[in-house]
Amino acid sequence: MHGEYKVPGGKLVVADVETTTDTTTDADHPRLSSVVISGDFFMEPAETILEINAALTGLPASTAVGPLAEAVERATAGATMIGFTPESVAIAVRRALGHATSWHDHTFDVIHDEPRAPHMQMALDEVLTQEVAAGRRGPTLRVWEWERPTVVIGSFQSLRNEVDPEGAERHGITVTRRVSGGGAMFIQPGNTITYSLSVPSSLVEGLSFEQSYAFLDDWVLGALRDVGVDATYVPLNDIASPAGKIAGAAQKRYAAGAVLHHVTMAYDIDADAMLEVLRIGREKLSDKGTKSANKRVDPVRSQTGMARADVIDAFLAHFAGRYATQPGVVTHNEVQDAERLVETKFGTEEWIRLVP
Repeated sequence: MHGEYKVPGGKLVVADVETTTDTTTDADHPRLSSVVISGDFFMEPAETILEINAALTGLPASTAVGPLAEAVERATAGATMIGFTPESVAIAVRRALGHATSWHDHTFDVIHDEPRAPHMQMALDEVLTQEVAAGRRGPTLRVWEWERPTVVIGSFQSLRNEVDPEGAERHGITVTRRVSGGGAMFIQPGNTITYSLSVPSSLVEGLSFEQSYAFLDDWVLGALRDVGVDATYVPLNDIASPAGKIAGAAQKRYAAGAVLHHVTMAYDIDADAMLEVLRIGREKLSDKGTKSANKRVDPVRSQTGMARADVIDAFLAHFAGRYATQPGVVTHNEVQDAERLVETKFGTEEWIRLVP
């Protein structure tokens, strides 16, 4: 059995494993009978690779990522590991055993969606991700289009602390609350690029939240480089370039078995309007190395000179060049389910003012 894991910003780790069952004592619980770890990483001393293989051999095939990584960590005590980690070895082993999946195990539906109202966008994210969890929809990449100016606040943010109601009214802003955490996003149609990934939990199996942000953002870093932006992942949930922050990501893991990962990217920005609508406090800016909020975000337009539609086309081409894709649509039933969610959840004052 063969499994691979590419460390975001690092090297490829490969696991080739075999299992065996002791039919006399433990017939229902196979163990790792042979483990060979390889890859394009670096490690000194080189012989430590044999210690890793030995440490994993004999462990139950059901061992989770955490205990597998602990075994690798003990085996590599005193060694220098470059481009990979004990966790990456554990994830590769889990993939080989079929407990975790990789990008290449899936075909992604790609949807460049029509403009939709803010609450509907929130509801569709939930519906599509739950459909992935239920197995009625495959992994999906959905690019949004916005019907109107919007502020999207994180699920745990205070409405009054984040949004100036007079500024919001002046600029025709609809405020909506998403299911994921993170900060407020200022949206003007045509000035942002927003997308969602709805994927099975197996794709991020064994990854911490921070690791999964880097893992799920890795493709868009490559897409940004295709259009001339030297983009990097900045923990926990930012995408940035030397000129400034480009995008923010947020994530929700559903117990039913799927993950929602969505990103809003600044293509262009009306910084003055943003500052009139968002109450961006000094405390939030204090660790960002700047005194002005409008200096934190450097739009994609200024760095590429490309039309927004061309940037999106380049992103989708990059995604299709890396992974198996097929054209997708939001179905009529999914739209109906989302409309019901707007009525019962996302469009209600109880949800929007969940944290007053």
